[in-house]
Amino acid sequence: MQRLKSRQQFQAVMAGALVAKTPHFALHRVALDAAHESAHAGRALFPVADTWLGVLLPKRWARRAVTRNAIRRQIYEAAREKAHQLPQAALVVRLRTEFSRKQFVSATSDALKRAVRAELNQLLDRVAPKVPAAQAPSACTPVSPELPHAV
Repeated sequence: MQRLKSRQQFQAVMAGALVAKTPHFALHRVALDAAHESAHAGRALFPVADTWLGVLLPKRWARRAVTRNAIRRQIYEAAREKAHQLPQAALVVRLRTEFSRKQFVSATSDALKRAVRAELNQLLDRVAPKVPAAQAPSACTPVSPELPHAV
């Protein structure tokens, strides 16, 4: 998994589709092919075909740096755990509303981490491609135990 670093990368993804929302987060996605078409001639925005992830945590919704850092760590860790399920695309996870400071007094509380992780799992599950159900065993007839033949 690669991380978004430049302003141009973030702008390209934010111009893409909003693919999922939870009460506190929004997930933006752009296909790597579409991003390459909009890139400057001769310079690709996403040089490696991989999952690219960026995080936007505005100070408006998380005023304390310790809160933003704790949420950022949770986002990257949740994405790392689900990396095998994520598509090869550029993604941006954006905080769209604040977590109540009355409910979550400490930025490093386990309660906040659990709430953030639960929403992130929902968000990333929505963008992960659906895995088909396990194929049923072949349509062979079941083998029944052979009964001894009467002689």
